[in-house]
Amino acid sequence: MEDFRILWNQGLDFDQFLAGASEQKALWEGVYQHATIPNWAMPLVAHGAIRKLLVLAEDWCGDAANTVPIMAALARQAESVELRIIKRDEHPEVMDQYLTNGSRSIPIVIALDENFNELGHWGPRPSELQERVISNQRAGTPVPYADIRRWYAKDKGETTLREVLALSAPAKTPIPFPSRK
Repeated sequence: MEDFRILWNQGLDFDQFLAGASEQKALWEGVYQHATIPNWAMPLVAHGAIRKLLVLAEDWCGDAANTVPIMAALARQAESVELRIIKRDEHPEVMDQYLTNGSRSIPIVIALDENFNELGHWGPRPSELQERVISNQRAGTPVPYADIRRWYAKDKGETTLREVLALSAPAKTPIPFPSRK
């Protein structure tokens, strides 16, 4: 079992992570600048136990670039939530505890309470998109990254927010589905 307090202290805040980014930095910044947290999310934050989001990511990862800035925007808007990022390749022992079908897929968001207890984890992409990607891989027809990027742009981070916040939502709390306009 990991000592999440130690990992947290080793982590970078979003600005520090971006300052060291060398790949896809413009995408990370663009998603962050355009991120808006929907009204339905804030009551879930207030009533949930999530206080810290510890994220495994790397700057080259397109899925991370499309989801982690949403988590950073949540932390910016919700004073009770903090975010730290640890680099996957610098923490293989942590990554190996959160494999996706045996793969070191990122990002992985580890939701923690105020005492650094794990509430659950999420990743590497929203479930609907993940199912599509896996289904297509099995069929031998990978989903083009442009299609994945369009999915993220249309979703605006709402599915990611819904799935991460559901990790600590009180029982019987309805988690809204994203609006698909």
